[in-house]
Amino acid sequence: MKNAKNVNYWQIDHRIKNIYLAKGSIILSSPEAWKKYKWTRNYFSGKPKEGYFIWVKEQVNTPLFTCVSIAGKNVSQKLQNLLVIEKSLKIHLQGTCSTLKKNLFGIHKAQGKIVLREGSSLKYNHIHLWEEKDIVETNYEFFLEKNSKLNYSYRILFTPNKLKASNLFNLSAGAVCNVKIGANCVKTKTEIKDVMVLKGIGSSGIINLRLVGKKESKVLAHSRIVADSKAKGHLDCQGLLTDKKSEILLTPELDCRNKLAQITHEASIGQIAQEQLTYLRMRGLSEKEATNLIINGFLGS
Repeated sequence: MKNAKNVNYWQIDHRIKNIYLAKGSIILSSPEAWKKYKWTRNYFSGKPKEGYFIWVKEQVNTPLFTCVSIAGKNVSQKLQNLLVIEKSLKIHLQGTCSTLKKNLFGIHKAQGKIVLREGSSLKYNHIHLWEEKDIVETNYEFFLEKNSKLNYSYRILFTPNKLKASNLFNLSAGAVCNVKIGANCVKTKTEIKDVMVLKGIGSSGIINLRLVGKKESKVLAHSRIVADSKAKGHLDCQGLLTDKKSEILLTPELDCRNKLAQITHEASIGQIAQEQLTYLRMRGLSEKEATNLIINGFLGS
């Protein structure tokens, strides 16, 4: 990595390559945090073996970066990550998880908790880049305290052989959550599950899902919004199939438990319109270039 000195937490296989402390934050491995701060044990599910702990105590005006990669063959990672942002802080986090070579048969399992204290704000861009022999399982839980705000973008640019990704968003009163998930699925079995629970009065959230099925992929996505109080929520789930042997199953679910809540959804699955391809081909693009341009636009919408 060219700019390793600027990466706040960098791990390859099971070895920590670099920890760079940003002023106003504490960054440790999760096993160290377990030993040093007993309160973290309320968030970790058992004593962690690896992973990162980031505690932002004061305003950090530059983005924080984490990078976890697999470089060795048959490596099996099992991470527990914890991020805590204190009251009224506005933080930007960029996280990347990846395989650095082909045919490593890597296993990446990660679970984590992200805690936003009252009035805090987090913009979190999370990127995955895997190879077709890898197996990936992630399970994250977000806790948004009163009047906190989360903008979460999860992009799977290259899918592994098997992917299971689960996210749970808990919103207290006045909390706002905007979730965007995009996956370019190629030769993969992918399962994505997202649940947003609107617990507090005046909370609101959106889940925006964009999935592309290519080259015999099987994609299952289940998105759910639960409204426990007077709150607003919306699901926007869209799939795009590019070949006859791929499958996409979208399951949007609304669970309303308060008569004053307003939750809605829209879902669609389609294919690339021939008119779009023809338009781009007439302007000098090859069919592959035109297809990729349409897919990139779809994933970014």
